[in-house]
Amino acid sequence: MPSTIRRAQPGEARLVLSFVRELAEYEKLSHEVEATEADIADALFGERPQLYCAIAEWNGEPVGFAVWFLNFSTFSGRHGIYLEDLYVRPSHRGKGLGKALLAYLARECVDNGWSRLQWAVLDWNAPSIAFYKSLGAVMLDDWTLCRVTGPALTQLAGSSA
Repeated sequence: MPSTIRRAQPGEARLVLSFVRELAEYEKLSHEVEATEADIADALFGERPQLYCAIAEWNGEPVGFAVWFLNFSTFSGRHGIYLEDLYVRPSHRGKGLGKALLAYLARECVDNGWSRLQWAVLDWNAPSIAFYKSLGAVMLDDWTLCRVTGPALTQLAGSSA
């Protein structure tokens, strides 16, 4: 198969950001992208990187990516991976690249003794949900994501006990 999965390299922040923007467009969330190339470069390749990225290539051409960071389960007492973004360009879907990216992350977990690979999917994204289920993913319907941003974040930060 003419595909490769590799770690993103310094100097590829522009490529990573382009994938972020393509994903945001697909998810109808382009208006939420604030990240700059410098933000991505610093997060992936700065002095203390806490973000990781794998690039999917087809015949040497970058066509997809996965961005993740480590989380921690106090229940298992071990780290895991939280997959922030997974994206394969529409022209290259159906070639096994999404599965290859997830398998790459699963190997990272297994090789490092980490307990889980976790991510969120938009509830309207039926094709992705079906794909994830076909790989053995379990939808955690009894959990609700919570997020505090913008003015609410500022207000919370200024609160006292």
